[in-house]
Amino acid sequence: MVATELTERQLDETFAALANPTRRAILARLARGEASVNELAEPFDMTLPAVSRHIKVLERVGLVVQGRRAQYRPCTLDAAPLREVVNWAERYRPIWEARFDRMDDYIQQLQDPDSPTNQNNAEPTKESESK
Repeated sequence: MVATELTERQLDETFAALANPTRRAILARLARGEASVNELAEPFDMTLPAVSRHIKVLERVGLVVQGRRAQYRPCTLDAAPLREVVNWAERYRPIWEARFDRMDDYIQQLQDPDSPTNQNNAEPTKESESK
């Protein structure tokens, strides 16, 4: 029970961190390799302290690790917390796959001129309008 509560809390915190587009962009950049805070801040129209706060949020949930090499403090991505997100989402895969399958079937019916769905929705012909 305690482990489940811990996992649920970690999952909540990870989702909260991922809810922000700036933090998702930082993670996308780190997926390409390590970067300094200055490098991570470049594409954003915000102060360096603001970007640092976003990085701290990502560090708290374990998505970013900030190293130290002399004066250089590179940030790297630690994708382990994302595994929990994937595991959580996987529980719902059968539901969305079934819905996509039903949608595919419906689209195929719409594209089939002989389908009963299309015959019921066919535009009236001049012959049927005169009756």
